[in-house]
Amino acid sequence: MNTDKIFAEAIANEYAPKKASKVVALKKLDRKAKSPANIFAYSFGVIMSLVLGTGMCLSMKVIGNGSTSMMIVGIIVGIIGIIGVSINYPIYRKLLESGKKKYAFEIMELAKDISETTE
Repeated sequence: MNTDKIFAEAIANEYAPKKASKVVALKKLDRKAKSPANIFAYSFGVIMSLVLGTGMCLSMKVIGNGSTSMMIVGIIVGIIGIIGVSINYPIYRKLLESGKKKYAFEIMELAKDISETTE
């Protein structure tokens, strides 16, 4: 077995011009439909988790001056964080549904074309 030949072919394939595959295009469209919802969900979730954590720290007097007014502010900030974390998933589902509707026709046509050519 000539490993040098296999290695050379692997490197040559890396630099060879690639043909655009319909399956690759389908995957790209699928990612394009789902990306905005994923990006929003992760970003909003992280931000709201930090807001919730900040509220918890304020209400437990870990940060701030430890007064009663800071504890009340912490409870309010924590409730805002809880609400934000709670609505994250429904917003994600709506955005995902919207993205899928936007690209549904293109994806279905491409998938239909791929399934017809493989038969």
